[in-house]
Amino acid sequence: MIREFARSNMIQHRLHEVVPGGAHTYARGPDQYPESMAPILVRGSGCRVWDCDGNEYVEYGMGLRSVTLGHGYRPVVDAVARAVADGLSFSRPTELELLAAEDFLALVPGADMVKFAKNGSDATTAAVRLARAVTGRETVAVCDQPFFSVDDWFIGTTAMNAGIPPASTVRFRYNDLDSLAAVLESGDVACVFMEAATALSEPDPGYLEGVRALCDRYGSLLVFDEMITGFRWSSGGAQRVYGVTPDLSCWGKAMGNGFPLSALAGKREFMELGGLRTERDRVFLLSTTHGPETGSLAAFRAVVRAYADTDPDPITRMTHAGRRLADGVNKIAADLGIADHLQVVGRPSCLIFTTRGPDGLPSQPFRTLFLQELLTRGVLGQSFVTSAAHSDADIDHTVRACAEAAEVYRHALDQGSVDGLLRGRPVAPALRRKAAPRYIDPADR
Repeated sequence: MIREFARSNMIQHRLHEVVPGGAHTYARGPDQYPESMAPILVRGSGCRVWDCDGNEYVEYGMGLRSVTLGHGYRPVVDAVARAVADGLSFSRPTELELLAAEDFLALVPGADMVKFAKNGSDATTAAVRLARAVTGRETVAVCDQPFFSVDDWFIGTTAMNAGIPPASTVRFRYNDLDSLAAVLESGDVACVFMEAATALSEPDPGYLEGVRALCDRYGSLLVFDEMITGFRWSSGGAQRVYGVTPDLSCWGKAMGNGFPLSALAGKREFMELGGLRTERDRVFLLSTTHGPETGSLAAFRAVVRAYADTDPDPITRMTHAGRRLADGVNKIAADLGIADHLQVVGRPSCLIFTTRGPDGLPSQPFRTLFLQELLTRGVLGQSFVTSAAHSDADIDHTVRACAEAAEVYRHALDQGSVDGLLRGRPVAPALRRKAAPRYIDPADR
């Protein structure tokens, strides 16, 4: 069951010569996969992908959660083809910009205006800029959640902060109103930045309502990051699911089923500060050459139609797939007596797997071993995030692969380590201070 990765490894080597880190996204880097087993992909269809060595995989994660309908989803592809045949980018707005904005605002409760961009950090940093202008304050309070932006105000708070001046950013704990109140009492917080929910964390009863009330009390804007929750929790995002309306919200990922599109949405009184209908000093909100290109806006409108018109709808389908997968893998782990070490957890439409070593603590070597065994059996993914394209047959394939991988995992637990089982060095956190433990010696080029 050993697969060949010769061409993938050759291309990855060449990528390191021309692209820092060998990938344009840290989460896509080869250090996130077993060493010398990082496939270089050439095409995808539905939830299946193929690498340049001819290997086929059932894929999870689906473009870092950006693909919910499946790769090459025909209605989206056709809509994009029609749009770009008439031109991609112009010197004035297109009617498509109006139609896409109206479609978006019909989905999102409490949002009066929207501005499109190309990536999530465009939107989140614009939200910070706008909140600072509205409040006259500088500090940003971010929830203790993994990621909000590539820009200095957030990356300066991570371990990978070389070259970044100290950020005026403070943290608070999720589901802990006292933690948030403590940072707001300074009176200098421009905005509270958070995901309303994550794969592993649902809001306690009354928590989001309490966050809303604290923001109102202390005069800070509430910003929801809907990058992941948008079009996975619902087409109207987490704010529609939980019934709490932020002042601003930031969107991306699944908006275009993989086509590059993000959005900043919010209340008119704030968003107008970036326009021409204000007498206040104007905010440089968002101004991008490619934000309104026709291909991604057409993709977005096709996604909206797919969520409205297909039966069962995409969220129901990806949830069904996720439940079958979690139930199947967790039963395997329980039957092997390793449920405390290998487990699938999270919202069914946004699953992850946890990998713990013999001491019961999260283990990168054991995570790498599991990834390695899945790859050899035709399953690719840093998580078990599903799409509407994952069929019962795809889930069955994955559960069978997990059953065999879990046997290897059990053997490693029994012997107390991955020695003799793991080929190469373990994976490492994407955002870390040093290249080690996956440092590559330039002399090896």
